[in-house]
Amino acid sequence: MDLMVTSGTIATLIAEAQRAHPRECCGLLLGQAGRVALAQPAANVHPYPLRHFEIDPQALIAAHRAARAGGLELLGYYHSHPNGLARPSQTDAAQASGDGRAWAIVAAGEVSWWRDAPNGFEPLPTRLADG
Repeated sequence: MDLMVTSGTIATLIAEAQRAHPRECCGLLLGQAGRVALAQPAANVHPYPLRHFEIDPQALIAAHRAARAGGLELLGYYHSHPNGLARPSQTDAAQASGDGRAWAIVAAGEVSWWRDAPNGFEPLPTRLADG
């Protein structure tokens, strides 16, 4: 199934990557029924943010609590590769959980979409949604 993404979400991801450069940005992809409604920035708490990312655990906890209370679901995550390619790196692959969630990777003004599948990252088809 394709992931629905708005042009506003894509613009937010690119802007966040530019703002954080040369560090990696990261955040959460929130939405419902396979449609990303919000790219929510989170602090990159990794000790080496120039080459790695770690989403602030408090942002993850807050997202799960909000979803349980009827808010938007956690559909996935995003991060940037400031000096790399818009595809999963070896580090990304090593840290993958196989939970089926979406990952957006931003590099060089592009956003690529991936599913964290049980056997590794797979390209995730997306469609542009209105709004």
